[in-house]
Amino acid sequence: MADLHDLTALEQGALVRRGEVSSRELVDHYLERADRLDTVGAFVTLTPEQARSRAADAADAAAASGPLAGVPTAVKDLNLTAGVRTTFGSAAYDDFVPEESDGVVLAMEAAGLVSLGKTSTPEFGSPCYTEPDGRPPAVTPWDRTRMAGGSSGGAAAAVAAGLVPLAQGSDGGGSIRIPASCCGLVGLKPSRGRISGAPMYGDPIGLATAGPIARTVRDAAALLDVLAGRRPGDPSWAPAPAGTFLAACDRPPGRLRVARFVAPVIADVEVDPASVQAWEDASRLLASLGHEVEDVEVPLPREAVPVFETCWAVLTAMSTAPEGREHLLRPLTRWLSERGRAVSGPELGLAIGGMRRFAAQALTALAPYDLVLTPTLAAPPLPVGALRDDADPAADFEAQKRFTPWTSAWNVTGMPAVSLPLHWTDDELPVGVMLAARPAEEELLLAAAAQVEEAAPWAHRRPPGW
Repeated sequence: MADLHDLTALEQGALVRRGEVSSRELVDHYLERADRLDTVGAFVTLTPEQARSRAADAADAAAASGPLAGVPTAVKDLNLTAGVRTTFGSAAYDDFVPEESDGVVLAMEAAGLVSLGKTSTPEFGSPCYTEPDGRPPAVTPWDRTRMAGGSSGGAAAAVAAGLVPLAQGSDGGGSIRIPASCCGLVGLKPSRGRISGAPMYGDPIGLATAGPIARTVRDAAALLDVLAGRRPGDPSWAPAPAGTFLAACDRPPGRLRVARFVAPVIADVEVDPASVQAWEDASRLLASLGHEVEDVEVPLPREAVPVFETCWAVLTAMSTAPEGREHLLRPLTRWLSERGRAVSGPELGLAIGGMRRFAAQALTALAPYDLVLTPTLAAPPLPVGALRDDADPAADFEAQKRFTPWTSAWNVTGMPAVSLPLHWTDDELPVGVMLAARPAEEELLLAAAAQVEEAAPWAHRRPPGW
């Protein structure tokens, strides 16, 4: 029998349902690995006692709770988790313990998933790298001198290193797909309104959403089934799927019309040849599967960039430090917050309206196409510290844009998008490609992604130290 961590999350869930492995055995197995092998900066806080307690109840609920009941996972340190320290990646909150959990955590618990703890994130989830003050950086296990990406860097590092089989992340400008590309994983940003933001509703602009990070498309789909669904107070929601997202992975997608472009959206940058090669190879693969692949113009104009940045700065300014702890905030956070606080109410309203008009134009231009293909990132994972610049936060922000010139486009439009680990460099660094679909068409996106995975599988790849 394979080692437990070699199995997919769905395979582990099946073992629990059949009584061949207990949830407690899985939890102990992964806790031991996390304690011994977390050289990737994955976890901020481990909760072994709570995990073992929940595992004891998971077997009884397995049959009723779905295919992931009893399976270990982890929660990003941006999500409120009752009784568990939640720092939001900031030294200003290093002793904060929430009294209630948010909707994402409650959904995972209701499905019988067992969290081992909180995964690392940069301050308030803002940067596309995970290098929080006072903690080890999150790094890709494929090369521990290189970044895991952000802001769900700890979650991706944990999954890629085999410390949990799958994990929850969140994505306001690429924060699931960026670390998925850096760590050789599947990372899915769902449609706007697919997953509830209850009870905090911390993003009134509509850029951010939770989503799954996993080694396989089917595992990601199963976790999306857990996370998806509206709550009574939600301001918007995506239409319910026809079936489960997991079942969509078993349906042939049919012949699809795929738009593609490689020109950067938000920054002038020379795209690394590895990213271009990954995109070209993915184009050929999709064509070989019978799909029609067409070149299109970039659907968002460069004029949309400052509008997005205004909204992003205001969202950062909303993430305030407790009184008297403002000095603990990172230079980038302070710089963005100052930009955000300088925006007047009417200016923000105009920016939101402008962003929605740009989104409408892009959605209209892409409406004839079932999928859109781009690279995920402009380069393979960069060395730790390559983007961070505390002395010049403006330069830091521009460097982030050059590394991630496509991902935020689909946060603006609200389209679902997935990064797939289809390419590795000669020195074994993962390079993702990104597929996006029309809003609320996750089922089609997952069907196509599963077809791609079957044609060019990647789950057999293991990083050093696995």
